[in-house]
Amino acid sequence: MDRQYSTEPRLQTPVYVVDEQALRRNLEVLAGVQQRTGCHILLAQKAFSLFYAYPLIGRYLAGTTASGLFEARLAHETMPGRENHVFSPAYTSAEMAELVEICDHISFNSLAQLEAHRPLWQNSRASVGLRVNPEHSTQQGHTIYDPCAPGSRLGIRRKDLPEQLPDGVEGLHFHTLCEQDAAPLVETFAAFEAAFGQYLPGLRWLNLGGGHHITRPGYDLAALERLIRSIREKYGVEVYLEPGEAIALNAGTLITTVLDVVESDMPILILDASAACHMPDVLEMPYRPPLLGAGDPGEKPVTCRLASRTCLAGDVIGEYSFDRQPRVGDRLVFADMAIYTMVKNNTFNGMPLPDIAWRGEDGRCAVIRHFGYEDFKNRLS
Repeated sequence: MDRQYSTEPRLQTPVYVVDEQALRRNLEVLAGVQQRTGCHILLAQKAFSLFYAYPLIGRYLAGTTASGLFEARLAHETMPGRENHVFSPAYTSAEMAELVEICDHISFNSLAQLEAHRPLWQNSRASVGLRVNPEHSTQQGHTIYDPCAPGSRLGIRRKDLPEQLPDGVEGLHFHTLCEQDAAPLVETFAAFEAAFGQYLPGLRWLNLGGGHHITRPGYDLAALERLIRSIREKYGVEVYLEPGEAIALNAGTLITTVLDVVESDMPILILDASAACHMPDVLEMPYRPPLLGAGDPGEKPVTCRLASRTCLAGDVIGEYSFDRQPRVGDRLVFADMAIYTMVKNNTFNGMPLPDIAWRGEDGRCAVIRHFGYEDFKNRLS
């Protein structure tokens, strides 16, 4: 059995298991892109902020990017010596006072925010940039994740910028992709260049944002690298990418146990894992996580619905088919559970949070974080 999917019978469920070997494979791919192009790749902590892995990640990547003060502090404390970037649609004065002390790059979402915080950043060590909106969407069916959707609050449109950027602005930042290949980035950069290219000469850096599935099998690395090299050669700017998923893609599992089987229109397996609590993207995106040994509905002899023990009627992970019907006590293993799970999980209904386990290069697995009642209680006290 693949080490990534081992059910680890010694572990209490539910449990996330992060695989060091798989994580390192991803990091080696990303490090190769950096070496061949001279770009800087950052870990977007919004997708994966397991700081136990930061010493490993810091050996391969240029640093991290944060979505606010707490993520920026986490990187500052646990990945010292690497670049620390931050973007937020808005900052408070108290947040900015700390961010200018710990961040290398700070990107603003509006000219108003840039000017409101100018007294704090203008004499700091931080390099300041603006997030812009190329108004060029390459996504379909995922409006919730599309920063270029009509009415988006993310990024400044070209018509809202002056002919010359404000004093002190050293970079531009756009983020428009979600789980996409290189071709949409090439297309988006062309739209960005047509609208904002006049600003690039004289800037220090350009941040191409995240959503790049660089470590996915079949990703067009050659196209990505051609684009990065062409930008650097034409404009003389440092190029940044900040993927989150690509760092930990297919590097973790969620192991769950069948607690009961309810007979309805089909067998419904009641699990100790929850879509709403432990893998929210299943309901938000929506997303159907891969399940070891299972198929699509009707593909195998027995089709079952997988659901949770919360009170939410819609807390359903999906329908899967099996060679035989799983029984109470059986363990099921969901793949690709390192990203957007631990960072988004919650204790709705008092559901216990899954433990976090780490499988080392030698294949040995150990729990690095156990959550209990106090973790639930202390959120509200």
